[in-house]
Amino acid sequence: MLNRRRFLAGAVGLGGVSTLAALEGIAARGHSHEVLPAAHTPTPGSWTDNAITMAWLGHSTVLINFYGVRVLTDPALFPRIGVDAWITTFGPLRLTSCALSPPRLPEIDLVLVSHAHFDHLDTPSLAAVPGRPAALTARHTSDLLPRKRYASVRELRWDESVRVVTARGDLEVTAIEVKHWGARLRRDTYRGYNGYILKREGRALLFGGDTAYTPLFASYRHHGPFDAAIMPIGAYDPYIWNHCTPEQSVAMAHAAGARRFVPIHHQSFQLSHEPFFEPIERTEAALAAEAERLVVREVGETTRVA
Repeated sequence: MLNRRRFLAGAVGLGGVSTLAALEGIAARGHSHEVLPAAHTPTPGSWTDNAITMAWLGHSTVLINFYGVRVLTDPALFPRIGVDAWITTFGPLRLTSCALSPPRLPEIDLVLVSHAHFDHLDTPSLAAVPGRPAALTARHTSDLLPRKRYASVRELRWDESVRVVTARGDLEVTAIEVKHWGARLRRDTYRGYNGYILKREGRALLFGGDTAYTPLFASYRHHGPFDAAIMPIGAYDPYIWNHCTPEQSVAMAHAAGARRFVPIHHQSFQLSHEPFFEPIERTEAALAAEAERLVVREVGETTRVA
């Protein structure tokens, strides 16, 4: 098997500092390395509308079929993230390809954007999402979304809920507080940052967005039980104040009462110093006593949680 670490040694990441200067510096150093294919290729056309099925497409991008309603989280669909400069993007090159390109996605009903950092709010990807979905985002971030592609764009504050009505059914979404920050260019610190709770047909999912460790997740338990928690596990070294460790992520999902654990925010971009496989290896160790809860390990993997 290809040793993925061999081309990571020189990679430099944002480490949570989503600034124009950092992105331009990364581009100037000419990140050129092999971009690995995703380990799996999802087939959403074969998914039933009578279940909750999801596929991790890479980084924080998860495609969810929630009893027929199609949701996409933090779309990052192209080889680079960063500043969109018309004919190119200045920013980090992926380590692993997105599991589905935009033409292979189904029409999306709802896009969730957790915050304005370039690896979560990627404007070329948002412009390429198929269909005319609704979009929900954090406070003071809607100005960054390409509105012409969306049926509606709405900001949610913490603890605010909205019922999203789509042609394939309704979905209740609640914005939750996490421990992170939302500035896109360092000085725009007024921008918000969210996690989300999704409910439909008596079922619930938790999307943690991007977060450091916080005891807040225990307070979300009453929204459940959650069929799955979609939680970040990477970019913690040395950015522990903004990104949780795998063990902390598992603990927060457990505190919220999640039955299944879907790890994201790893294996896609080099944004910090921990080795490529370390986040998932530590997650597997943290869940060794209940391995059935860990339902996704590799980019492109699909799981049915209800």
